[in-house]
Amino acid sequence: MSGARISSISADSAAARVDIAVGDELISVNGREPSDIIEYQQLIDGESVTLVLQRADEPLQRKVTVHKGEGEPLGLAIDSAVFDRIRTCDNHCSFCFIYQLPKGMRRSLYVKDDDFRLSFLYGNYTTLTRFTEFDLERVIEEGLSPLYVSIHTTNPGLRAEMLRNPRGATSLRWLGELLRGGIEVHAQVVVCPGVNDGVELERTLHDVLSLYPDLASVALVPIGISDFSSDETMRSHTPNEARHVVALADRFQALTQELLGRVSVFASDEFYLVAGMAPPPATKFESLDQAENGIGLVAAFIESFVEQTEMAKLGTGFFQSVDGAPAWGYRAERGGDVSIRHGDDVMVITGEYAAPILRDLLDGHGFADVGILPVVNSYFGGNIKVAGLLTGQDLIRATADVPVSTICLLPDVCLSEGRFLDGLTLDDLAHPVITVRTTGHDLRATLDSVRSKGMVST
Repeated sequence: MSGARISSISADSAAARVDIAVGDELISVNGREPSDIIEYQQLIDGESVTLVLQRADEPLQRKVTVHKGEGEPLGLAIDSAVFDRIRTCDNHCSFCFIYQLPKGMRRSLYVKDDDFRLSFLYGNYTTLTRFTEFDLERVIEEGLSPLYVSIHTTNPGLRAEMLRNPRGATSLRWLGELLRGGIEVHAQVVVCPGVNDGVELERTLHDVLSLYPDLASVALVPIGISDFSSDETMRSHTPNEARHVVALADRFQALTQELLGRVSVFASDEFYLVAGMAPPPATKFESLDQAENGIGLVAAFIESFVEQTEMAKLGTGFFQSVDGAPAWGYRAERGGDVSIRHGDDVMVITGEYAAPILRDLLDGHGFADVGILPVVNSYFGGNIKVAGLLTGQDLIRATADVPVSTICLLPDVCLSEGRFLDGLTLDDLAHPVITVRTTGHDLRATLDSVRSKGMVST
């Protein structure tokens, strides 16, 4: 992922009034060569923007000056967020899910990044093992906040061992510098049974209170284990181990509330589900900054379904407000068929974790006649039971016996730019499905729309 090319031009924008074409390579802006979309945004902020572009079929570069009103967007979309080179991760964490992917998937899925710019833009987590003094200076000077940091443990020796990188023992010093510089940081701890849980997890949380009290939040996340994991030391949590993590999170929630005046430690919804407990209600969360880690996700979904209000946008990070930034990686456009067709019955397709929650939710709000189809993730296996990792192959198998007349609703979280993780598309499915944005509000609106057309018996 390098270079910067124009991927689209907004109609009636300032850029549309001059000679710029889709496919042009961006060389410089106002005499500077931006290294990423962040710098690009800063350079195009003025009322007069001079671009140097290279067109594929022309030997010479061209200079174009765009005049726009104050605060007016330039109107260009760039095909990448980083123009030089993504700073890839040089850790070799035994719990890294990328090492647990089967062969033959899309190449982009195997890219490990440890780039603070993608942390700022997209909410990706960085271990800071490739962070430098220059990076620190830039982050603080430009106010690149919030950032997302993987702690995993504050025990230096154990952290180096878990990351399989000696710099893991010292790289958390940058976390302290970021916080002292006024940068908002959200942290995560991927809890691995028998490795950084128990006493080690308790030590980490105590260190968070004493060394990093300004952390905005700390998410305790369970390890994901697929059938393709080759590390014998990694395993799933037992229900009892999950309950212990939840209890520890509860204890430190009380401590952070007492000492800091706010709650900053949370266990992922998945821990509650593994423990056989109900995830906390929406009143327990002040924000959804860690929704990608499953913190408050169930509560937000239920609240938006019941209250029929739009759920807060989950895409943390700055990219959505950056003129020209592409929807990259797991935040790429979801998309799919949104039309409502006639059918005898309605069925919601989801993962094993969400199925019982959805069943209770629908039963309690007048949708007991709507079916739930929990799909076993045979593609990845292991403890992978979330809807976002369902594949086309799993869906083909799961819907094989579903009557053709049944309307199947599928959360769009398992699609990225119209494709499942295994590369299949909606057109490859034997049974047609309707994709629905993965919010309670959108599911409720779709069900109400289907019912209003008399397509569901009541």
